[in-house]
Amino acid sequence: MGKISIIMPAYNSSKTIEASIKSVICQSYKDWELIVIDDCSKDGTVDLVNGIIDKNKEFDIKLYRNKENKGVAYSRNYGVKVAAGDLIAFLDSDDLWVQDKLEKQVMLYERQNSPQVLLFTGSSFITAKSEIIDFTLKVPTKIGRKDLQKQNIISCSSVLASKELLLKHEFPITNVPIHEDFVVWIEILKEIPYAYGIDEPLLIYRVSDNSKSSKKSKAAVMNWNTYRYVGLGFLERIYYMMCYTIRGLKKWSKIKAQNKK
Repeated sequence: MGKISIIMPAYNSSKTIEASIKSVICQSYKDWELIVIDDCSKDGTVDLVNGIIDKNKEFDIKLYRNKENKGVAYSRNYGVKVAAGDLIAFLDSDDLWVQDKLEKQVMLYERQNSPQVLLFTGSSFITAKSEIIDFTLKVPTKIGRKDLQKQNIISCSSVLASKELLLKHEFPITNVPIHEDFVVWIEILKEIPYAYGIDEPLLIYRVSDNSKSSKKSKAAVMNWNTYRYVGLGFLERIYYMMCYTIRGLKKWSKIKAQNKK
């Protein structure tokens, strides 16, 4: 088992990125590189990351800076291209990992019969102020494309995937509002039969009031556009939107209720 490349896009992330990077540094699995892609932040993100790099020279942390604001999809694609590892993990600059997240996914990877994998985990949730939300996203031990299309339960910050697959299935860059990561998982699952999950909250997902997923009407439109982007017919889109709406309302009503406490 070799090096894992961790891709962390960042934009105006000075309030949260230090904790996110610390959760990588504290991983029990140590053979990794962290690639931070700054997308023209206007706050102190770059100086903060450079300071972390200077204080933690024993760790392989790299900072790249986009010459102009390109968006998160571009940043993730660029990170994959410059990555040294054959396996890629993603961690957003406001999310956190539990200490043994990578170690447990490496163990799962080593049980697979193919190097071409898409792995993910369950999640716990915190507020923008780092308060714990009493909700855990449970995930199946495996999922195929058709079931995934009913609800995207693969959180990007929980993923560990083969670099080869991610080079073939890049995060789409488009003016149409879509869930870029959902597109990637669907396209990958057209090539491999299943994604494999660990039903433990190894990701700590930060729920922001400004996040795309927190605005339900906007998220629904993006989901519809995602189905259209991956080539689903009109009736298929109707069916999967019904599934998405029912499951999504159950999930986010629990999170919203806890978030107000």
